Amino acid sequence: YTGILSLGHGVFFGLGAYAVGMHLMLTIGTESVYGSTLPDFMVWNQVKELPYFWKPFYSFWFAIAAAILLPTLFAAIFGFLAFRSRIKGVYFAIITQALALSAWLVFNRNETNLGGTNGLTDFKQVLGFRLSDPGTQRALYVLTVLSLGAAYLLCRWITRSRTGKVLVAIRDSEQRVLFSGYSPGSYKLFVFVVSAALAGLAGALYVPQVGIITPAQIGVLPSLEMVIWVAVGGRGTLIGAVLGAVGVNWARSILTTSFPDLWPFFLGGLFVAVVLLFPEGCVGLARRLNRGWHAGLGFRKKLATSEPEGQEVR
Repeated sequence: YTGILSLGHGVFFGLGAYAVGMHLMLTIGTESVYGSTLPDFMVWNQVKELPYFWKPFYSFWFAIAAAILLPTLFAAIFGFLAFRSRIKGVYFAIITQALALSAWLVFNRNETNLGGTNGLTDFKQVLGFRLSDPGTQRALYVLTVLSLGAAYLLCRWITRSRTGKVLVAIRDSEQRVLFSGYSPGSYKLFVFVVSAALAGLAGALYVPQVGIITPAQIGVLPSLEMVIWVAVGGRGTLIGAVLGAVGVNWARSILTTSFPDLWPFFLGGLFVAVVLLFPEGCVGLARRLNRGWHAGLGFRKKLATSEPEGQEVR
């Protein structure tokens, strides 16, 4: 809606995921492989005491708050510096990509005490409910669907408000918005921060269901995949982003099962096809076909009514 191309939203997703993952690691307790209250990777790395920044994550509610507030704060600082300097277009895409690469390098290091390349995994329970229990899995699925619905309604409210109209105006002509007395940087910062908070929420919901979070989910490739989801579904539409994410990941589940080596080629080919053949995505293509269908019906009705009575229409 605002014309901002971010290639680093995997970072915000990862921050939310790691926040909840840290709490889940602490709830394992003596069920761990080594029988220690410390996470297994800390025992392996001969860490004698739980690092100070881990201790608040014993609290579930602190972890949930951190999963949303950490990406929000990080996006606010990063976005303020970027938009104040009027960085936009391909340059903004490049620095967000560099951000994703930097975060991937940091989280990969064992010195950060975040699991290194193996990340955080082997979770057992959340709020006392076993993650392996089908009832817990169904509850998490329902929570995810409800969160998606709430996020959709929030974004719909924003895009249909006066703020949303300004965002679209910034996308179409930022200079005109500036000359009209608005501050494009403030609006861009707002939408960037909101999107980061939603990405953090997505990460928080992802971890207990998938059971693992590694630096691989923070790097450049996941961020690029998010862009492809939106491109396939339809840019400038909320439902398009949802359909694109569901559709592409559904295809990924099928292809990686039978042809795991072909998935990167399929994903790249799909992106090229979308850009060249239907740049408005699936939603845009459906709208175009719908308009063509109704235009054809209108033409046939007009042609039928223009024929004299009693004359056969051929």
